[in-house]
Amino acid sequence: MSAPTLTLDKMLGIDYPILVAPMFLISNTKMIRAALANGVTAAFPALNYRTDAELRAAIADIKAATSKPFGVNLIVNKSNPKYKPQLKTLAEVGVSYIITSLGSPRETIELCKPLGIRVFCDVVDLKYAKIVEGLGADAVIAVNNRAGGHAGNISPRQLIEELRANCSLPVISAGGVAHGTDILQTMQWGAAGVSVGTIFIACDEADISAEYKQAMVDYGEKDIVRSTKLSGSALTVINTPYVQKLGTKANLLEWLLNHNKTLKKYVKMVIAWRGMKAVEKAAFAATYKTVWCAGPAIEHVHRIRAMSEIVNGLTKEYREAKQ
Repeated sequence: MSAPTLTLDKMLGIDYPILVAPMFLISNTKMIRAALANGVTAAFPALNYRTDAELRAAIADIKAATSKPFGVNLIVNKSNPKYKPQLKTLAEVGVSYIITSLGSPRETIELCKPLGIRVFCDVVDLKYAKIVEGLGADAVIAVNNRAGGHAGNISPRQLIEELRANCSLPVISAGGVAHGTDILQTMQWGAAGVSVGTIFIACDEADISAEYKQAMVDYGEKDIVRSTKLSGSALTVINTPYVQKLGTKANLLEWLLNHNKTLKKYVKMVIAWRGMKAVEKAAFAATYKTVWCAGPAIEHVHRIRAMSEIVNGLTKEYREAKQ
């Protein structure tokens, strides 16, 4: 399959078709600035900032350092009480793009497109990609079964090729990229770019605990499991002794409540809140309750490095792979 004409680097005016993925609790302005300074784009989750003032300050901090394009990930699910206030703020202060997740992007697209803010939508299959295409999205983030965090169920190649064959939007592939050769292969399958997360978790700039960073080095792909107990949706985590004790499958009561039409919205909100709190505690402090998110690309994390070193290593490998 031929490469798409509108690749991510051309779309945003950057050097490489690489997006440092927004990672819950992990992404911060130091990481974003380092990524932008080294020829790639990056995004952070709006939920990484508790208050509107903190969100505005983070955006202002990045803009003060660079004019390069960056984005913000917005959870557009109705169960997220911060969704609408955060959307209003992003529209007001302006960012290059918004990545929508876990809900309908209709409102985001309608508000942001006239302002020149691009909207990239997380999708896990063709059905949803066609929906966001109809709503006017600028690109899809194709979340495959190699992604960290909330992963999809379809292999990278199959998902890219299916979307390219049936959808006119640029496809940014999310999941399974750890090396420059992975980027080249993904682009040859027809992707417009890649979204890369896991290999950036163990960076100097991340404010997570030393234990979390070291776990990224000590564990491998075989240690990654999917859990439905933490957020109501399948979440990829490191299979620590605590995760083994907790179990990865929702119990019968959790399943029934999560599938009850009347209670579903509220149950998802409670499960997501509890899961976020568990992940948050583990991310920032030494605790036996270790719930650490990561994807299969953890296999390629061998030491803790500066963000710029990881980015430059990846782009160097990509340049060499293309030769």
